[in-house]
Amino acid sequence: MFDVWTIGHLLGGLSIGKLIDIVRQYIGLKENNGSKNVSQWFNICIVLFFSYLWEAIEHYFETGLIGDMSRNWFQGVEFWANRLVADPLIIVLSYIISIKYPKIVWPARFLFVLWWIVHLFIFPNSMYLQLN
Repeated sequence: MFDVWTIGHLLGGLSIGKLIDIVRQYIGLKENNGSKNVSQWFNICIVLFFSYLWEAIEHYFETGLIGDMSRNWFQGVEFWANRLVADPLIIVLSYIISIKYPKIVWPARFLFVLWWIVHLFIFPNSMYLQLN
């Protein structure tokens, strides 16, 4: 259910941190002190929305519709439980961790960018880590 990109999703969820609050302000939703619990659930829904949006984009990367750079990852056939359950769950859980421990957000962002550079531009077939 987990693959090598689970690490990338973990770092991505940690990197989100307070960006969700920026998204809320951009779409005109303000924090309501009377219903903080509702706000937290709404933030998690925003994280899930972007997580599934990313999974859709990732699918198009893997099928080669956005370019050949990452076409050889899974040939568009990532295990369904990984794509629909594990990856979004990892992002949500790591987002919750980033809210509880905000000091890890900036190191996670640095590592997330480094992860992307290495596994998209230097070694685009990152599945060699998993297959060998």
